[in-house]
Amino acid sequence: MKRAASIILLIFNFAICFVLSQNDNQKPIVILISLDGFRWDYLNRGLSPELSSIAEEGVKAISLKPQFPSMTFPNHYSIITGLIPEKHGIIANSFQNPYNKNIFSLKQPAVSQAVWYQGEAFWETAKRNGIRTASYFWPGSEMNIDFRRPDYYEKYEHNRPYETRVKGVLDWLSLPDSLRPRFITLYFDETDSKGHRYGTNSPELKRGIERVDKMISMLDSSISSLGLSGIVNMIILSDHGMMDMSPDKVISVMELLENDTSVSFINHSSITFIQPDKDKILKYYDMIKKREKGFKVYLKKDIPDRYKYKNHPFISDIVLIAEPGWQIRKNLDWDSTYIATHGYDNSIMEMHGIFLAKGPAFKMNYNTGTLNNIDIYPLLCRIFDIEPAGNIDGDILNIIQVLKE
Repeated sequence: MKRAASIILLIFNFAICFVLSQNDNQKPIVILISLDGFRWDYLNRGLSPELSSIAEEGVKAISLKPQFPSMTFPNHYSIITGLIPEKHGIIANSFQNPYNKNIFSLKQPAVSQAVWYQGEAFWETAKRNGIRTASYFWPGSEMNIDFRRPDYYEKYEHNRPYETRVKGVLDWLSLPDSLRPRFITLYFDETDSKGHRYGTNSPELKRGIERVDKMISMLDSSISSLGLSGIVNMIILSDHGMMDMSPDKVISVMELLENDTSVSFINHSSITFIQPDKDKILKYYDMIKKREKGFKVYLKKDIPDRYKYKNHPFISDIVLIAEPGWQIRKNLDWDSTYIATHGYDNSIMEMHGIFLAKGPAFKMNYNTGTLNNIDIYPLLCRIFDIEPAGNIDGDILNIIQVLKE
């Protein structure tokens, strides 16, 4: 009798474990892929058959609107937090804390110092809800506080082969269920790097588009080989677009400041922070205003409301915003290895990126209008059926139409 009871108990436990295992196998996996600087209309060039196939099979937006300024770090962090830059704190690729004079930049150690990154990245939200996460590169994923990082992450290495990155993601997907991450980020810089250096209509950019398309194809086909197509959702997007510049549209900061080297500034080619001594702000503002050509100069308080960019304490008291196609430089020199850029007004289409998605969570063969990148975070929360962090700027109602539900 005891032996029979033991056998029944053993069978019962096995059945429970099997059911739990099956349930775990049905839980969604999301791979969030960034193609840096992949402008919205690059999809129309006939150079990316894999991306075109995904667009036809799944969801395609007309474009993905970035936040201002349309730069890499502010927008990647807006995507992953659902917050605008003035709330999440990464207001540019480089800026200064005026109180302690520390500078944020894309180099170590500043780029990994958690103190700069406000809000809650999706991998933090997911970890709070028991979801294992991983990042094969993403701005903010290397923070120097372990609980704010993904469970698995790679330190950024610009020249790491793309095939190695894809293989790393596939290795994570091949882990046992108990160890496998269900949210993964993947990043490629190719179209941004080639666009900056060679321009938006160059043969080099053409090859860059083809290269990232092959990487997506490699990933997609390998997911099928692993038998995971039924639970893996891929979201492919970009942080911003790109625009060509020309030698006759260069603005010199030093000329605007009448070669006064006492005034500190941080220049990003499309937006410049200028910080005079507090008692000289109006003096320099008036000086620059008289030379306003190819840019707009604003006192911080007068930055247009549509930019949502004047309430962070690290934004300088004077801000220069270049007109589209113009470039702000220290002097009137032209750099032939930097002939296209971004960072401009986020409402112009040249600054818009892409949004594609496919998988069991998404509608099939569905086109939608322009999406806002701060709505990606609540979209991820809805897919995983978890509550988003409070006070986000994104709204699931703006993007929920892409889901099957």
